Amino acid sequence: MSDVITPKEYLLQGYRLKERIRMHQSEIEELRSLATSVGSPGFEPHYNSNPSTKAPFERLLYKIYDMEAEHTKMLDKLLTFKKEATEAINKIPNQDERLILLYRYIKNWSFADIGEKLNVDRHTAMRWHDKALSRFELPENPTIIGEGI
Repeated sequence: MSDVITPKEYLLQGYRLKERIRMHQSEIEELRSLATSVGSPGFEPHYNSNPSTKAPFERLLYKIYDMEAEHTKMLDKLLTFKKEATEAINKIPNQDERLILLYRYIKNWSFADIGEKLNVDRHTAMRWHDKALSRFELPENPTIIGEGI
């Protein structure tokens, strides 16, 4: 990202990180499934000059462990970001505008869902969103979520 970040770019970071966390969780679940599955036995003789002393699933368990540690780091980063973003959003004086930003960027709701919740149409929710973004002030030292957390 560039040195200058817009309020919208800042707030969208949480959504992107949440999606990366979902993908990462899916990969962990696939590895767990592989680690617990039973492979089919081979009946033909195999001659390997360097037989492995480790069980086939052991490598997977180490990979799962490493991925879970990375997953925990991403979750911690997301929680830190959400707390920081929520505090910044709560500084907006208008309650409806605060709610729009909270629903949109903290809860990841669509404008249709936000409009329904606030009893306004989708276009009104979008208009309030634009007004709220214009009033949003970035935190003094905003958390910037990079690709390689």
